[in-house]
Amino acid sequence: MEIQQLALGAVVAYVLGSIPSAVWVGKAMFDVDVREHGSGNAGATNTFRVLGKKAGFLVLFLDFLKGLAASSLLLLQDQLISGTPEFRQYQLILGLVAVIGHVFPVFAGFRGGKGIATLLGATVGVSWPVSLLCAIAFVLIVWMSKYISLGSMLATSLSPVFVRLIYGADETFFMYFCIGMALMVIYTHRANIGRLRSGTESKFSFSKKPDIVKN
Repeated sequence: MEIQQLALGAVVAYVLGSIPSAVWVGKAMFDVDVREHGSGNAGATNTFRVLGKKAGFLVLFLDFLKGLAASSLLLLQDQLISGTPEFRQYQLILGLVAVIGHVFPVFAGFRGGKGIATLLGATVGVSWPVSLLCAIAFVLIVWMSKYISLGSMLATSLSPVFVRLIYGADETFFMYFCIGMALMVIYTHRANIGRLRSGTESKFSFSKKPDIVKN
C-alpha cells in the first residue's frame, strides 16, 4: 500500500474522529455545551448525565459510527485483500487515528472525549467477534458495578486476551494495538481512577434524571 494513500486515509480518519458529536448535539438540540457541565467530558456518558437518554444515545451512535467509518476506509481501495492480517493492521492504524481525533478534535479546540465508543466502532470494523466480547464484558461490569469508567477500563484491558483467544498467535499487531489502547484508556480515565479509589465516582443509571434536560 502506497504511503500517500495511507497518509490520505489517516487524514480522513482524523477528520472523522474530530467530529465533536457530543458538543454539536448538545448545542443543536439544547444550546448546551456538555463540556461545561457534569464531568466536563465531550462523550456519550457525560451527555447521558447532562442531557438525558435521547441525546446520549444519539452521541453514542455517532461516536461509534466515526470509528467504524474510519476503520472501513480501506474497503474503498483495491490493493489489499479484506480480512488478511495486513489489511487489519492498516485498519487498526486508521482506527487509532480516529480515536486520537476524538480525544483531540480539531473542530472543538482539541477538547474531546475519552474515545471508548469510537474505539469500539473501529474495532467492530476490524473484528466483530473481539468487539462483541469486549461489549459483553463492558455490559456485565457496568451492570454489576454501575461504573461506566470501570467497565471501559476493564473491558479494554481484556481485549488483548480476546484477540489471543480468537486469533491465537497470528495477530501480534492486533494484540499490541489492544494493549496500547488499554493503556491509553487507563490514562484518559486517571481522574476516574482517583474518584473510584476515594468512593466519589458517579454511578450510572438510566433512571437517574439528567442534570439539565428532562427526558
